[in-house]
Amino acid sequence: MIASLQGTVITTGQGFVIVNVGGVGFRVFVPQTVLDGLDGVGQDITLFTHLHVRENELSLYGCASEEELRLFRLLLGVSGIGPRVALAILSFLPPDRLQTAIAQEDVTTLARVPGIGPKTARKLVFNLKDKVGAAAPAGALSPVPKEADADLIAALTGLGYSLAEAQEALRRLPREPLPLEEKVRLALAYFAA
Repeated sequence: MIASLQGTVITTGQGFVIVNVGGVGFRVFVPQTVLDGLDGVGQDITLFTHLHVRENELSLYGCASEEELRLFRLLLGVSGIGPRVALAILSFLPPDRLQTAIAQEDVTTLARVPGIGPKTARKLVFNLKDKVGAAAPAGALSPVPKEADADLIAALTGLGYSLAEAQEALRRLPREPLPLEEKVRLALAYFAA
C-alpha cells in the first residue's frame, strides 16, 4: 500500500494533483484545501495517501496531514460515503471544524456540505460521534461556523475565491452581527486591500 508520497507537483487539475516521485507521476485526488495551499507547479509536496481499490480501478487519495487522512478513512467507514464525498466534506470543513460538528451533533453544518443532505449528516453523526469525540481533546475543538459565516463562505467561493481565501476574509471581519450583504462588501474590500 502507498502510505505517503513526497515529490514535485507537475500538474494540477479539478480535484487532483500529479506528483512526480522519482520519475513516476502519481495522480492523487485531494481536498480543495490542498489545491488552495499550492503555489503552483514545481512545488515540493508531501501527501499522506489512501489507495482505494475497486473492481476495475485503483485510485489514490491524498491529505495534507495524518489527522486529515485519519478523518478521511473514518468517513469512508460510513455507509454511503465514498472517497469523492469524503473529499468534498474535507474540502468544505477543515478537520477541526468537522470534528467539532460531529462531536456537537451539528447536523445543520454537516448538511451544508455539497452532496450531503440532512439524512446523511445524521448518519455521519451517529456513526462517528464516539470515534471523533474520543480522538479530539475537549478544549481543542474550534467553534463550528455560524449559518451566516457559512453563507458568507458560500458567497465568496461562488464569486471565485478559494475556500482558504474565504475563511481568511471571514477571520478579518468584525465579529458583530452584520447583514450578509455588508459582510460580503467588507470581505471584498479586504481582498482589494
